[in-house]
Parts: sequence; C-alpha cells; structure tokens
Amino acid sequence: MSTIVYIASSIDGYIADKNGGLEWLHVIPNPDKLDFGFAEFIRRIDAIIMGRNTFETVCGFEGEWPYTKPVFVLSNSLISVPDKYLEKAEVINGSLNDIINSLQQRGYQELYIDGGITIQNFLQEDLIDEMIITQMPILLGGGSPLFGVLPEHLEFEHIKTEVLLNAMVQSHYQRKK
Repeated sequence: MSTIVYIASSIDGYIADKNGGLEWLHVIPNPDKLDFGFAEFIRRIDAIIMGRNTFETVCGFEGEWPYTKPVFVLSNSLISVPDKYLEKAEVINGSLNDIINSLQQRGYQELYIDGGITIQNFLQEDLIDEMIITQMPILLGGGSPLFGVLPEHLEFEHIKTEVLLNAMVQSHYQRKK
C-alpha cells in the first residue's frame, strides 16, 4: 500500500491564503491547460482520502465533480456527505492506521492524501510514502501551512524535480524507511 501527497504550495509553504483562497494557484498563465502529470497520477491511485475542509472546498468548485476515483472524507464531525455526493464520497473516521487497514481490506492500495490538516496528521503518524509538491512562485505571507510540527524527523529521498512553464518547480520525494 502507498499513501501519496500531490499538492501545490507557495514558496513560503502555504496551500491556501489567509482567507482560505486558492486563486493564487492561477498566478502562472497556462494557455495550453497542461495538467503537469495530474491525470497520470490520478490513473495510478485507487482512492482519495481528504479532510472535511478540503471536501467542502471541492464541493464549492464550479462545474462537475472533479474526481473519478472514490473519495473518503476524513472527519469526526461530519456524519454523512450531502445527498448529491452520496455516490462520490463517503465519510470515514477513526485512527489513521485503522482507516488505512480498512481501505486496504476493501481493495484500495494506492491512496491520494489531500488537505493540509490531513497531510499533517498522516505525516505525524509517519504514514506518507511519497510526496509530489509543486511550488508556485508566490509568497502568501500566511494562510494554511502544508507542514506542521512532527514528533521526529522524517527523511525522504529525492526522486526528481521538474521546472514547469519556466516558473513552477515540481519535486517528487519518496519516504526513506
């Protein structure tokens, strides 16, 4: 089983601005609508685990539901997803190890972990195997941080780095065990 982070951050390490906004993600023009490997990444994974805040943000996006894979919403306060998402998402809770074991028993092997607090919680439990982080050329000066306090150092091996559109830097890391 693998747990993988695929996310964008500002140079100063934020994934949302001080108001929770994501508009800054579009600071670099992308006239050809390149996806920077996201479609290939989504083909690789079996399911997505995201936190409630991220789920609510995604529900607020215009257009159709953006995911073709099952979404599991990690929440201790949400009882169920709104009716229009019942076929698309499911609320899960419990210890992260129990959740991973349960999903593995259900046949899910490659899990995309999304959302700041969720990523931080998985890292605190040393449950992230890979990280693909695209750094945007912007300083937000505050907001939702990608990383938080850890009980100990976690070492990752650098796999590769690419420069995208001569502006963004996408780095791929794998956990050293």
